[in-house]
Amino acid sequence: MENIYILMLIALIALAAIDLVVGVSNDAVNFLNSAIGSKVVSMKTIMIVASIGIAVGAIFSSGMMEVARKGIFNPGEFYFDEIMIIFMAVMITDVLLLDFFNTLGMPTSTTVSIVFELLGAAVAMALIKIAVSDTETVANLSQYINTEKAVLIISGIFLSVIVAFSIGALVQYLSRLFLTFNFEQKPKIFGALFSGIALTSITYFIFMKGLKGTAYYKDIEGILEGSELYIIGMSFVLWTSLSFVLTRFLNVNLYKIIITVGTFALALAFAGNDLVNFIGVPMAAWNSYEAWTASGVPASEFNMSVLAGKVPTPTIFLFIAGLIMVVTLWFSSKAKKVAATEVNLARQSEGHERFQPNSLSRVIVRGTLGVTKGLSFVLPKSMQKNIGKRFEKPVVNLPKKKVFELPAFDAVRASTNLMVAGILISIATSYKLPLSTTYVTFMVAMGTSLADRAWDRESAVYRVAGVLNVIGGWFFTAFIAFVTAAIFTYLIHLGSITAVSLLLFLVLFILVRNFVKHKEEEKETAQKKVLKREELITAKEVIEETSDHISEVISRANKLYSNVVINLSLQELSKLKKTDKHVLKLNAEVDALKDEAFYFIKSLDDSSVEASRFYLMVLGYLQDISQSISYISKASYKHVNNNHKQLKTDQIEDLKVIDDQLSTMLKEISAIFHERRFGDISRVVDEKEELFEHVSKSIERQINRIRSEESSAKNTTLYFGNLLETKDLISAIMNLLELYQEFHFSMKKANIEV
Repeated sequence: MENIYILMLIALIALAAIDLVVGVSNDAVNFLNSAIGSKVVSMKTIMIVASIGIAVGAIFSSGMMEVARKGIFNPGEFYFDEIMIIFMAVMITDVLLLDFFNTLGMPTSTTVSIVFELLGAAVAMALIKIAVSDTETVANLSQYINTEKAVLIISGIFLSVIVAFSIGALVQYLSRLFLTFNFEQKPKIFGALFSGIALTSITYFIFMKGLKGTAYYKDIEGILEGSELYIIGMSFVLWTSLSFVLTRFLNVNLYKIIITVGTFALALAFAGNDLVNFIGVPMAAWNSYEAWTASGVPASEFNMSVLAGKVPTPTIFLFIAGLIMVVTLWFSSKAKKVAATEVNLARQSEGHERFQPNSLSRVIVRGTLGVTKGLSFVLPKSMQKNIGKRFEKPVVNLPKKKVFELPAFDAVRASTNLMVAGILISIATSYKLPLSTTYVTFMVAMGTSLADRAWDRESAVYRVAGVLNVIGGWFFTAFIAFVTAAIFTYLIHLGSITAVSLLLFLVLFILVRNFVKHKEEEKETAQKKVLKREELITAKEVIEETSDHISEVISRANKLYSNVVINLSLQELSKLKKTDKHVLKLNAEVDALKDEAFYFIKSLDDSSVEASRFYLMVLGYLQDISQSISYISKASYKHVNNNHKQLKTDQIEDLKVIDDQLSTMLKEISAIFHERRFGDISRVVDEKEELFEHVSKSIERQINRIRSEESSAKNTTLYFGNLLETKDLISAIMNLLELYQEFHFSMKKANIEV
């Protein structure tokens, strides 16, 4: 029997290692995004500083491990075999849940996931015990769950959303009023004062308050207790004086120091607070196993009240965990995908918005505009004017080819993000509350963005929708974590080691599948020729980039059209549905390009203005192509999905002939643009008549069938619709070719290199 628990313990340790990887991939953005978005410090420097912070924080996090042992449930109410089932269900759920969010590129809370997994698994096990008991009812559930502590933790986690957003917005608003966007031109003392406040906050709360969560605090407790105000005052004077000297006489960039120290502090706070989320459960399982083996009592009779005591985590385990976290930080590609979400929502500039507006975001923005309008009648005009001047953004005159190098936000906002988030997380750590670092850092960043007027009327509805999507994902995390952990607990209780083996196989299968899928997406992104609108500044670059993009769209349209014809002839409903999804993706990509035409036109230099008209017309024809494919795909899928009669053999043969001819032509067009053989365009244009003629003859033959033998109105509607849309598709392609031919010729005539 002991061998079963040894295997479970090994599995838990392996899951802990995996959980560290998937957890850090999601949480790395919490302490990296401010530095990444501001671009004040090089990426290499930030990674080194963050790595040191994680390593130090991991070593100091021993005190937080108690949350996994007794923070959510009362261990004395469970036996060893039951505790191991709870821990196994929690870790399996956690790995699957975090990897799911990493794959989506959405930041979620590792703290919320572990808390609700422990709660769900403990509730499920408690209900199992109550079900087999003759004396207990559901009313006895409260004796199994540490209700007071659980409510405190959960309320603290969700309260942090409001607190972090509000404090972030307030501090940023005051900072901007004090420093403005022209902070670099302000007197040196201004920057020194801001630096003194920021560095004092970071050092005190991280290195003083943060130590309360560690085993090392006892050695210095007598020195620190009662001297807080003195320490704060001395720190402020020291940091402000040092900052003034550095900026006045050595011309040091104080904001670079703040962001570097803040990143270190936030990485340290992250490791100190969040390490429990990844290894707290396996460590509790290890302590449980040691206590059980030493007792000699059967697993089903050994009471786990031993977990209620304080058991320090061996430093070697903390060191190994810290090492895994650091390695993951350097090599995880999924972390970049998650990071992009927060940076895009917080950026000061306009651009492509990832999230689409919804009804709630529109209501919130409309209500905020109403409140703002109301305040304009209350506040004196002079005050409004003065405040407005403090928020005026400086005009940055950069070469157009350098515009894309602008940071997402400035150093003041990055410093505020790090300062406020570090303080809030450190306070929670000092009181041993597993505050969600994701909730805090994300909501602080959103609060500072709002206060900094990064969400204007052009972008607010999209940004608010993005924030609501992320917050909705957090509630989804809590619900799924609770339910899934409860289900896994019940399954393991029923199936014992067999259920554990199957669930571990499920974990392995999903992790491998998601890894392969992620690598394929990375490869597809690397190979995809995406128009870099902010870098397109000359006619030659327009020709180069649009050629690659047209080649790709034509190639995809060719494949999609052939798939529809083949699957329609075979009545393959599932494959038609899959093709329709790919068609929707193509449409979305082309629509996104049209939405960003404004930024493209702004990026052109004065000598390439003619390229604006060309670019817009290219996008128009690409949209016509994608819409024609979309109509053909949707009509075919709808026909088969509604179980209408299959197309007749001669109808299918006509479509296949058209597909063969169209495929040959589209392959040639794709090759022309890929290889830049623009001189061959005229030859392809001349061949279009043959294809048009075949489509026209197919229409005539169908008319004759209707008058003589055709009895299905649905077949006729589908067939006519596909043929007519095919003609529109060919026309759009030919118009695109003629446009390209004309533009290419005009550029040569004007002696412009293409």
